[in-house]
Amino acid sequence: MRIIYFSLGWVMVALGVIGLVMPLMPGVVFLIVAAGCFARSSPRFEAWLLDHPTLGKPLRDWRAAGAIPRSAKVMACVGMTIGFVVFWYSVDPSLPLAVGVAIMFLACAAYVVSRPAMADENGI
Repeated sequence: MRIIYFSLGWVMVALGVIGLVMPLMPGVVFLIVAAGCFARSSPRFEAWLLDHPTLGKPLRDWRAAGAIPRSAKVMACVGMTIGFVVFWYSVDPSLPLAVGVAIMFLACAAYVVSRPAMADENGI
């Protein structure tokens, strides 16, 4: 089972790094899952990820308080809004489907906004 968690951890790291540079793809969510996988398979790589100068702070904040930086909350909500607009215009969904997708996006946004806010690196 450890090898599965270890392999999945590296897949999540790769997706997380891609998500940090690709618009509209979350990055930190995958890194949180990667840290959880490494916690079950490799304490050394878990420590590496948590102590990483770029990737570690959001993971430590999440573990300490379930916190999301304010700028990440804004980006997540803007990304969900853009995602819904793209969905609306590219798919031309039926009203029930559009309402269902909107409710899911709103539920996700409510969860993100409800998390404690940590100050960003620049103090925002």
